[in-house]
Amino acid sequence: MPRDAGGNAAPLLVLVKVAAILQCFTVEVPELTLQEIIRGTGLPASTCQRLVQNMLREGLLDKDGDTYRIGIQLVRWAAPGTIGLDIVRTVRPILHALRDETGETACLYVRDGPHRTVVAVAETRHVVIRPFHVGQVMPLHAGAPGKIFLAWDPEARDALADADLTRYTDRTPLTWVELDQQVDIARAQGFFAAFGERNADVGSISAPVFDHTGDLAAVLGVGFPLQRIGPDDVARLGPAVADAAHRASTAMGSVTPVL
Repeated sequence: MPRDAGGNAAPLLVLVKVAAILQCFTVEVPELTLQEIIRGTGLPASTCQRLVQNMLREGLLDKDGDTYRIGIQLVRWAAPGTIGLDIVRTVRPILHALRDETGETACLYVRDGPHRTVVAVAETRHVVIRPFHVGQVMPLHAGAPGKIFLAWDPEARDALADADLTRYTDRTPLTWVELDQQVDIARAQGFFAAFGERNADVGSISAPVFDHTGDLAAVLGVGFPLQRIGPDDVARLGPAVADAAHRASTAMGSVTPVL
């Protein structure tokens, strides 16, 4: 087998090409046409088309009309990886308890650069839901969880500084003045509630989870359709989310007092 100069096995060329295709998709541009994928990868059109069709058949990509997106099979493969995370194992029972207490979908998030990723979900039992799934990636600036990362993760602001503040709805914050005001509210009350910032019909309430060093380990929260939950429910749900996050922090060994 060919080896590189460092003595490691050289990567298989086909995997490099598959990775190049997957890297074309981003949170800001989750759907692409074949021509956009070809331009994004720089691969020969015939090679790219053949790989895309194979990836579609294996579930690595999904197709809707003339556009492609990351396939659900990749999300399924990602899920077992999160089970090995100590925080997921520790917080999962609290996540389910929060779901049962509030009736809404409870999620646990970690930060990856200017994005937040769902690593655990306890889905609501309501018929009307907004789906959240393990591996789902969302922007930091839109939605309640991002405000918690910006409030308690010193590196989150730097990660978002060079990112575009994409407008998703007319409620998406697009300036640092708006974001800083929201961050101040999050710090003051120990949780944050957002309505329609990423999807016009979806809201979320989130609070911080700290580890044994007192650093932010993750963000815990609930997500819901706005037809069922509105601003009048924050007084009830906000403290419930904050209390669940505090219990998760305690389970992680934190001695941080209740916010």
